[in-house]
Amino acid sequence: MTYLRHAHIMSGPLTAALVAALIVLPLLAGNYLTYLTIQILILSLFALGFNLLFGYTGLLSFGQAGFYAVGAYICAKILLVQPSLLLGVLGGTVAAAVVAVLLGALSVRHTRIYFSMLTLAFGMMIYSVAWKWRDVTGGDDGLVGIPRAPLKILGIASISLSTIEHYYYFVLVVVLLGVFFMYRLVNSPFGLSLQAIRDGETRAPFVGMSVTTHRLLAFTIAGLYAGLAGALLPPLENTVTPVMAHWTTSADPILATLLGGIYVFSGPIVGGALFIIIKDLIVRVTVHWSIVLGTVVIILVMGFRGGVAGIVAGMVARPRAAPAPAVASK
Repeated sequence: MTYLRHAHIMSGPLTAALVAALIVLPLLAGNYLTYLTIQILILSLFALGFNLLFGYTGLLSFGQAGFYAVGAYICAKILLVQPSLLLGVLGGTVAAAVVAVLLGALSVRHTRIYFSMLTLAFGMMIYSVAWKWRDVTGGDDGLVGIPRAPLKILGIASISLSTIEHYYYFVLVVVLLGVFFMYRLVNSPFGLSLQAIRDGETRAPFVGMSVTTHRLLAFTIAGLYAGLAGALLPPLENTVTPVMAHWTTSADPILATLLGGIYVFSGPIVGGALFIIIKDLIVRVTVHWSIVLGTVVIILVMGFRGGVAGIVAGMVARPRAAPAPAVASK
């Protein structure tokens, strides 16, 4: 099978135009569209981390929702005790990365279906802890009344994020930084090493690569991104529930990545936007939205093999047909 190498379809001017549009969006749109865009940004970040494992390393994880929930719960607990948004988000992200290191050390020695089933089991273990440990997590009631705390910078400045517009800009900055660092990462020697391991797992050790170490690092970074995405959600929703850790939540970044394209850097971002928009439109017209959404996603994935962004990237990268040589007349 010939893979489309990881590419990007976002040129400099197009990227700048998209960022400019995101900056002015709250000034032109209402609260609901702003809220929906925050959901897209969070899912894009979540899916980018997942695709580092799936698209770049060749590992399919069904347990990313576990790290997503760890980031959300730790952030929520911190905000309920110490209302500092930056402290809560950082705490949730670091906690998710630590859990990812511990579980990754047990998972990355396995590949294919064994790795996938292990991550699913660990993810559901976290879900069970969130469901049963009522004294800490609130059980099936979750944690409620989570404040949208101000952004305190080194104890000097304090920026109120009580309105959804202000919180939108905080999320936008965090996601843009996350996208930038992920782009630099996958285009670094480390990112190229991951692709080499994906394409030739048995050959990589012969050039001095430690397959297990590289996979563990990728797993940890993916968990960190999932935790960061999860930590951004409690201040938005003011609540956290165990469903965040359920395996069905792990399906969201998988579907977003498949919709956008696995082998295109911007694929998870495009797919995240498509997934949230399609879901929002379907929920408006039927209570059986999950069935309809699943059908639509299957049709899109089957119809756009390589993802929507992958199809566009392939069209852009396809070389133009060379003109036929002229026949010299005698």
